[in-house]
Amino acid sequence: MRVAEPTVERLVQYYRLLEQLREEGRLVVSSHQMGEMLGIKASQVRKDLSYFGEIGKRGVGYHVDRLYGHISRILASPQIWRIGLVGVGHLGYALLGHSAFRSDKFRIDALFDVDPAKVGQEISGVPCFHLNDLPEVVRERDIQVLILTVPASAAQACVDKAVESQVVKGILSFASTALVAPEGMLVYRVDISVELEKLLFFLKGGAGV
Repeated sequence: MRVAEPTVERLVQYYRLLEQLREEGRLVVSSHQMGEMLGIKASQVRKDLSYFGEIGKRGVGYHVDRLYGHISRILASPQIWRIGLVGVGHLGYALLGHSAFRSDKFRIDALFDVDPAKVGQEISGVPCFHLNDLPEVVRERDIQVLILTVPASAAQACVDKAVESQVVKGILSFASTALVAPEGMLVYRVDISVELEKLLFFLKGGAGV
C-alpha cells in the first residue's frame, strides 16, 4: 500500500497526541477533539484513520489505547534502524540530547565530524569518527540512515560519501541546499528558515487568511 507523505505526517501527529492522552488517563477521544487539538479537520482525521481500517464507533469515538496500538503497528519499523549523525556542532548536540531521538525504532550508532577534538571521542555515549571514514564505518555498523547537520557547503560531499558506502538508504538533511542523490536513496530536507518564512507570511495575513 502506497501512502501519501502528508498522511504519514498526520499519522505521526495522531500517534504523539494519543501518547499524551494515554499519559493523562484519557479513555476515549473523538475525531472532532483530535482535529481541534491538532488543527486538522475532523473529516480528515476520520478519512486518515479509516484508510487503515475502521476502528472507531460513530457517536462514541475512538478508544485511546486501542487506536494508539493500531497506529503504533502501522508505524512500526521492521527493524531497529541504525543512524549516523554527520556534523556534531550546536544542532548535532541538540539532536543528540532531544527526547525524540530516544526511540525503540532507531538509535544513533555513530557520529561523524572533521574536528580533531571530537574525532576518536565518545559524545553522549556515541563514538565519533572522521568524515573520511564514513563509507567504511557505515558498512561495518550496518548504518542505513544518515542525519546531516552540516553547513550547506559541506552537505553534498556528505551525500557523496554516503553513496560511496553503497549501504545508506535514506538521508535527513538540515542543510539549506538542494542535494543530488541516486535513484533509490531517499533524501528528506528540513529547512528551518523556510518554515519560519512560511509562518511569518501567514502571520502577516499575506495569504488573505
